Amino acid sequence: MVAAPGENLRVNGDRLWETLMDMAKVGPGIAGGNNRQTLTDADGEGRHLFQTWCKAAGLTMGVDKMGTMFATRPGTDPDALPVYVGSHLDTQPTGGKYDGVLGVLAGLEVIRTMNDLGIKTKHPIVVTNWANEEGARFAPAMLASGVFAGMHSLDYAYGRKDPEGKTYGEELKRIGWLGEEEVGARKMHAYFEYHIEQGPILEAEQKQIGVVTHCQGLWWLEFTLTGKEAHTGSTPMAMRVNAGLALSRIIEMVQGVAMEEQPGAVAGVGQVFFSPNSRNVLPGKVVFTVDLRTPSQEKLDRMRAKIEAEAANICAPLGVGCSVEAVGHFDPVTFDPVLVERVRGAAEKLGYSHMDIISGAGHDACWAARVAPSTMIFCPCVGGLSHNEAEEISKEWAAAGCDVLFHAVVETAEIVG
Repeated sequence: MVAAPGENLRVNGDRLWETLMDMAKVGPGIAGGNNRQTLTDADGEGRHLFQTWCKAAGLTMGVDKMGTMFATRPGTDPDALPVYVGSHLDTQPTGGKYDGVLGVLAGLEVIRTMNDLGIKTKHPIVVTNWANEEGARFAPAMLASGVFAGMHSLDYAYGRKDPEGKTYGEELKRIGWLGEEEVGARKMHAYFEYHIEQGPILEAEQKQIGVVTHCQGLWWLEFTLTGKEAHTGSTPMAMRVNAGLALSRIIEMVQGVAMEEQPGAVAGVGQVFFSPNSRNVLPGKVVFTVDLRTPSQEKLDRMRAKIEAEAANICAPLGVGCSVEAVGHFDPVTFDPVLVERVRGAAEKLGYSHMDIISGAGHDACWAARVAPSTMIFCPCVGGLSHNEAEEISKEWAAAGCDVLFHAVVETAEIVG
């Protein structure tokens, strides 16, 4: 029996890496990454593989009505709430091999290592694969964890449509992963999520571990600009109602709003649709999304208000109609200080270099934090590249973060015997 997770205890880094590479064979991309979008056949195949591994590790599988998978290792106290650890297996259309996947399979490695060492804990431990974290096929992102946390209704989630008009509810049934558990019925003692940073800071600072203290708040604002379709060659400049011109001025304005809020704020336009999108026709409609983020609630509210007001001011003198809809949002998150300190302490005990860091991206932990003490651990990624098939980490980085996860999770679940 192991009385406590001493600093000499480590996960099996080779086994973790082999598991990552095996999962990467499911839903391969076209340039070395993965295309395992939510509720596709590839997603179903990845789920079955994960289920097989969980069964071999002695875990029992539960699935809720959003398709989220919960693999449980029992604790010695039947009344103790479980410690949850997880992330997501779904990917972007041109995603990497580690975004989300690292957190799920590192959770599995924690269990495998506990099995190897004969460790028993008071609290059960549950490895979680949240459904539709990416939101690439069914917007918004973090959909299943959002329903779990009460941010969305089940009917709303089931009605989300992909670009082909297929709904989340229909596709969940089609691939055979519609569970019976009520979403959000489970109670958590704590939640841990291990994830690649998706940014360049840890690598640049030469740190092995990111101790995540906060997650930025976010607004996705979808603007629809209504102009007048007209021939680009024969319509005089003074007689145009140019939605494209309004877009260009709004993009510059968004840049300025973010710069005024430095440090600690970002904003930009990453998606634009022109209609009719013809080279010699001024656009009659432009739809685009502004993504703005900051860990400050005050800044987040101020930036949104200013961007919406200034966009209207830009469009009015051009005669361009302007409407806006919020299509994604979460408030800034402060992760549980006890769990954050537990992660920091594990990194120090194990001798890994580390630094506090704020997550620039949204994660399932952001919603989990609304219902239970939660925190995250970051792994460096090469060049900060993510949501790209060229996304890369090292075996050593993956193992180091998994070691920290192992120690923090086991300490929270309380070793017995």
